[in-house]
Amino acid sequence: MDKKGIKIVTIGGGSSYTPEFVEGLIKRYDELPVRELWLVDIENGKEKLEIVGHLAKRMVERSGLPIQIHLSLDRKEALKNADFVTTQIRVGLLDARIKDERIPLKHGMIGQETNGAGGMFKALRTIPVLLDIAKDIQRLCPKAWLINFTNPAGMVTEALLKHSEHKKVIGVCNVPINMTYSIASLLQVDPEDVHITFGGLNHMLYGLDIQVNGVSKIKDVIELMSSAENQLSMKNIAPLPWDKDFLNALQAIPSPYHRYYYKTEAMLKKEILEFNQGKTRAEVVKETEAELFELYKDKHLDIKPPQLEKRGGAYYSDTACNLISSIYTDKRDIQTLNTKNNGAISSLPDDTVVEVNCIVTRNGPIPLSVGPLPISVQGLVQQIKSFELTTVDAAVTGSYDKALLALCINPLITDDKKAKLILDEMLEAHKDYLPQFFN
Repeated sequence: MDKKGIKIVTIGGGSSYTPEFVEGLIKRYDELPVRELWLVDIENGKEKLEIVGHLAKRMVERSGLPIQIHLSLDRKEALKNADFVTTQIRVGLLDARIKDERIPLKHGMIGQETNGAGGMFKALRTIPVLLDIAKDIQRLCPKAWLINFTNPAGMVTEALLKHSEHKKVIGVCNVPINMTYSIASLLQVDPEDVHITFGGLNHMLYGLDIQVNGVSKIKDVIELMSSAENQLSMKNIAPLPWDKDFLNALQAIPSPYHRYYYKTEAMLKKEILEFNQGKTRAEVVKETEAELFELYKDKHLDIKPPQLEKRGGAYYSDTACNLISSIYTDKRDIQTLNTKNNGAISSLPDDTVVEVNCIVTRNGPIPLSVGPLPISVQGLVQQIKSFELTTVDAAVTGSYDKALLALCINPLITDDKKAKLILDEMLEAHKDYLPQFFN
């Protein structure tokens, strides 16, 4: 890595989140001297790439820093000699997400971007594309770290570590940082003073203990979360309140996404109501994104607009910048990442991907031992891991049987016949992005 300045390539550079990433690089320039940032997209994303790219250039110009911004539709040209590659792609764009949400809901099942049938189909479309990108990285910049925040981040990272020659891969998610900030706010303390022992999988993550300056506060947080006003959630998840007795019995902090598993009926009822009104979350996001891009076009705008935080992925890019900076400086701080288990969670296989606290070094993350997960959460986590592994197999092989089996393993799919109907309809709806199932 060139200490005179580093080269970062962002695949999916036309994303509405890019301004947050650029802001993060500008903020950290003293410790992370970026020489070049290449924003790469596909022909379909050209217009958005140019809008975001020009905003990025204005942000850098305002900062007065010597960061060169390059826009490209040629991935191979961009990747040459990169030090870090970040991926934030959406195969099929938001129209595909709308189908991921609407088709399962039509059959009376949860329709969500990263959970249930929607999450599975996002993985089926995304994994082959990421494996292709990893091939180019291995050939053109084999020393580069691939930082993936394309959802479903856990499954994508699993597929890359199992099926790609390029092993310098780390998955990041904004849920842990959101939970940390929310809990700090509940406790009225500085987020820097809060340490959460995280254990689980991407979007299936539990806070197993919470310490503030070395003192356990998990009981206090459970007490605070038992009040309807103090709900940990995110912009993309309805903040349905948790039952006090349930939280006391669980003795762990569920992530916002756990509402899909512990409050399935209430979440489904809310989603079906939105579906009938023609406003699924994906359709709301499409409107928000259109508004953001209108803002981004303003030639006088040279900062990240605050409206970006309406998106459920706020802090994603900050998480990625933190990680890149810690690898580059060999900081050895603790971050919550998706990486190979290697015994960190003893109740899951060593070679699978987990989301846990890690020490971040120049050689990558070292996962910190959690031991076995509490018996109360272990079964659900193992079931989701089984679903993830079967989905990865289906994505790589194009096996219809594996895809059907994965759906039926998932706890949000409650009927095998309906699973088959959903599978057939979604395969047809996403046919253009699933060549492995049709060739």
